[in-house]
Amino acid sequence: MKKYLLFGISLITGISFAQQEVPTFERCLSHKLIEAQELKTPGFAAHVDEQFEIAKNSPLTKSGPSEYTIPVVVHVVYDPETPEQNIHDSIVLNQIEILNNDYNRRNADTVNMRSDFDIIAGSPKIKFRLATIDPNGNPTTGITRTEADKYSFGDLSVFTNGDFGPLEEIKSTQNGGIDPWDQSRYMNIWVGNMEILGLTALLGYATPPANLPNWPGGTTAGMSDGVVIQYQAFGSNNPNPLLLGGGAHTVLGRTLTHEVGHYLGLRHIWGDGDCTNQDGIDDTPNAIEQSTGCDTTANTCIDNIQGFDLPDMLENYMDYTNEDCQNSFTEGQVDLMHGVLENQRYDLVYNNPASVSTEELVATIYPNPTRNVLNIQLDNGVINAVEVYNAYGQKLISSEESNSAIQLDVSELKQGVYFVRIFTNTGSVAVERFVKE
Repeated sequence: MKKYLLFGISLITGISFAQQEVPTFERCLSHKLIEAQELKTPGFAAHVDEQFEIAKNSPLTKSGPSEYTIPVVVHVVYDPETPEQNIHDSIVLNQIEILNNDYNRRNADTVNMRSDFDIIAGSPKIKFRLATIDPNGNPTTGITRTEADKYSFGDLSVFTNGDFGPLEEIKSTQNGGIDPWDQSRYMNIWVGNMEILGLTALLGYATPPANLPNWPGGTTAGMSDGVVIQYQAFGSNNPNPLLLGGGAHTVLGRTLTHEVGHYLGLRHIWGDGDCTNQDGIDDTPNAIEQSTGCDTTANTCIDNIQGFDLPDMLENYMDYTNEDCQNSFTEGQVDLMHGVLENQRYDLVYNNPASVSTEELVATIYPNPTRNVLNIQLDNGVINAVEVYNAYGQKLISSEESNSAIQLDVSELKQGVYFVRIFTNTGSVAVERFVKE
């Protein structure tokens, strides 16, 4: 049974590029990437298989924290002559909210899951939080913006020979993108354009944990660790239409949900093969291939999960059904992701100074969003000073009022995202984000 955890890559099939015909390919190129990376780094596939088993069988899986928190930085990389690529902060915040809902089973469409899967549906209880401190210790919104030196990072070579080099340039300042922040401390997400000859063919890809000891830290066979998403597929409030096959594609922010699953070790639910291949998770129903649309009558493989031959799980985030069909993970998938966070990505959640803990200080700000006044309250300390910064790290407001609760006038601030730095009488610092309407 194959358990290779190769890179997730969401693709659109059947596209001819001008005078160049793209060879027939699947929506996911994991199998080609296995071959390509094995050639570059002999032993790659076997080691990823080994890492999968370590995560899957981790004794810590059942005894970890009640909730994991992962600090996130979103790198928006855009062509200055194509302003729609420079997506608004509100789209980023919307996408992070979707991610948190999906990974805590708070998404409203869980009610659409068929009762067949009640016995296996699970909640990962993983929280994603935009970083409040950058690698140099400075306040940040967790969003960076970089003007690219090109319209798109897409290239035909990803289809013709599995070459991800051009796409990876979005992760390199030297090559027109932006270097990642410390990948042991932040989950890096790049949002940009990967069109090929003016057509959208790729929605996203992600690197799973592999951790070969002879590789540079934070890389997977020459690929920089993290997630890349096509800018039109980011967020559910994105005004830029995602045109696929001549029509608009419904975008609910599930491309990132899917790719983060790969980042945390999950494979496609159908195992990138037929009924004889699996994804290595015991409670995900087998399927002969990826699902498209939302055909609830499909049961393409015979299996036995807790005594039942379950239908194809179209609701699973790791399939390729319509975004409005997806709504769930399984308990087995949850255990695998927790195993990864307790092993290969341990430092991301346990040894991470990137996200200042507001829980220790119990800081509350309200209303948020706000128009005129921001109330700041500490339940277990005294505020000594506060500072308000914009997205560029410029200090706009400061106050040295000392109290357990203070009120700031923010009426003169322009609409946008800001963060407030709260200093206490014990020397602790909390950073919270707010939106000015």
